[in-house]
Amino acid sequence: MDSARKVFNTMSERDVVSWSTMIRSYSRNRLHGEALDIIREMHVLQVKPSEIAMINMVNLFADIGDFKMGRPMHAYVIKNSDVGSMIVPIVTALIDMYVKCGNVTLARRLFNRLNQKSIVSWTAMIAGYIRGKNLEEGVKLFVAMQEEGVLPNEITMMSLVLECGFSGALELGRQLHNYMLRKGFNMSLALSTALVDMYGKCGEVKAARTLFHSMCERDVMMWTAMISGYAQAKSLDQAFDLFVQMRDAGMKPNEVTMVNLLSLCAEAGALDLGKWIHAYIDKEGIIADLILSTALVDMYAKCGDIVRARQIFNKAPVRDICMWNAMLCGLAMHGCGEEALELFFQLEKTGIKPNDITFIGVLHACSHAKLVTEGQTLFGQMEREFGVVPKVEHYGCMVDLLGRAGLIDMAHEMIRKMPIRPNTIVWGALLAACKLHKNLRLGEVAAKQLLEMEPHNCGYNVMMSNIYAAAHRWNDVAGVRKTMKDTGIKKAPGISSIEVNGSLHEFIMGDRSHPRTEEIFEMLTEMTKKLKQAGYVADTSAVLLNVDEEEKEIALAYHSERLAIAFGLISTAPSTPIRIVKNLRVCDDCHSATKLLSKIFGRVIVVRDRNRFHHFSEGSCSCRDFW
Repeated sequence: MDSARKVFNTMSERDVVSWSTMIRSYSRNRLHGEALDIIREMHVLQVKPSEIAMINMVNLFADIGDFKMGRPMHAYVIKNSDVGSMIVPIVTALIDMYVKCGNVTLARRLFNRLNQKSIVSWTAMIAGYIRGKNLEEGVKLFVAMQEEGVLPNEITMMSLVLECGFSGALELGRQLHNYMLRKGFNMSLALSTALVDMYGKCGEVKAARTLFHSMCERDVMMWTAMISGYAQAKSLDQAFDLFVQMRDAGMKPNEVTMVNLLSLCAEAGALDLGKWIHAYIDKEGIIADLILSTALVDMYAKCGDIVRARQIFNKAPVRDICMWNAMLCGLAMHGCGEEALELFFQLEKTGIKPNDITFIGVLHACSHAKLVTEGQTLFGQMEREFGVVPKVEHYGCMVDLLGRAGLIDMAHEMIRKMPIRPNTIVWGALLAACKLHKNLRLGEVAAKQLLEMEPHNCGYNVMMSNIYAAAHRWNDVAGVRKTMKDTGIKKAPGISSIEVNGSLHEFIMGDRSHPRTEEIFEMLTEMTKKLKQAGYVADTSAVLLNVDEEEKEIALAYHSERLAIAFGLISTAPSTPIRIVKNLRVCDDCHSATKLLSKIFGRVIVVRDRNRFHHFSEGSCSCRDFW
């Protein structure tokens, strides 16, 4: 694109085709800011766009999906069109734009003024209803289309099936599949791939696999769709097994294949596999476009190697907002608040507009680094200076920021004055802060709100039980436990995973199912002995049961991350970093123990819990005991 722009800039004369080509090319490469610059330049030079150019412009705003920007585009199209040229292709493009901007009502108004409705406009409108999860209206329109003599073609069915995948509309997706079989559709490779993709995205991996294996012919997109299905189901081993089969079949994976595998590595924290995929990309000469480069940044950040993530980010010749967000959110996860703020200020200088995800990332970073003033300033600037209206997630970040810093009354006051109704994210942040600072009064207020919204959520019950236990109110602990038992609510088990030699090993508390259990428990005994010699005293406040101290200490010693650390110590060479992913927040006791273990065994221990990364080394943690 840089080369294309240089040629474009040196042209003495530019016709509307060259302008249109630049807009379309920038849009295809997700360089939306640059595409908007071209449109602005056209406007300044009073270049009247052609029908094709206007369609490309409308498609650009559809990709951006921003209603505030899309609506003026509609006015621009009307202004620059002859009265008779507002024909089906342009209106259809506008319908698609409104659908993707989330305004199905305006899309329908445009659809109803169309004297001649093409199969494309019918498809765009039906797809809009599916995307908006108004499935009943979408089905009605699908029937109405056929009643007016317009029969769906392969493109229609492929578009609708793909929308079902994005919306998680499994039942409708099945009905469309059955419709195609009844009507004798030619199940082409493209259509079958769309179905595999839909089933995979909707969590029906078995149906996706059955369809995949029934195909005599498979291209790279079919293989990728099936790998994506396994990635959706978080089936790391099956996804990589299929990748090996794909290569053995002589099929060369593309960028989309690699993005799916990298995303799966990021989710599982499988750094070694992620590094192997990165090396494979380089070896096979797969072009690391913006999406793939962003996936690499995201993978390294989520797998604990924030330094490598930053290196890839810094070397990227072009960055869009998605890449900036991946880096910002990565720094936030690692507790690098100052670096995240610095990166945000760099983003401002580029002219790329930050979006809602950007602010979630930077506010999250401020929260974990105790940067209260900075976070409050950014929150105040969001709408005023950047035009980003705070959503409930941003208020959740602010409540978390204030609550973590001990400003719990201020956090509660923010909730009371919110212009939108607080949800579980907001009240959950307050409850977590009350647990951290042992504020029983507001903890009960937050818990009451949360349990009214989600009475069967075990997390809120457990957190409230934690608060009662810390205050030694054992009768109240027992009351919460009884409520959970009576209503069938079960505590989600802590699961810790560790990658060794490219394979993931999972542990739960007291787990004895691993083939090397005896060695693991021998190491646990040694760890406990050396911890006590180093002066470690168990923090039994994390154990909710009203039992004696010895029983509490035993329970803590068998937490899932302790088992994972023990396995890491017996399975890897001395001085090798140990990397663990946990589905829950690390408890205070395990945090203290892991700091000491990093010093005792001379290991860097990296733990990714539900909230953030902890880098333990030489007896200290990167979070500075604030998480």
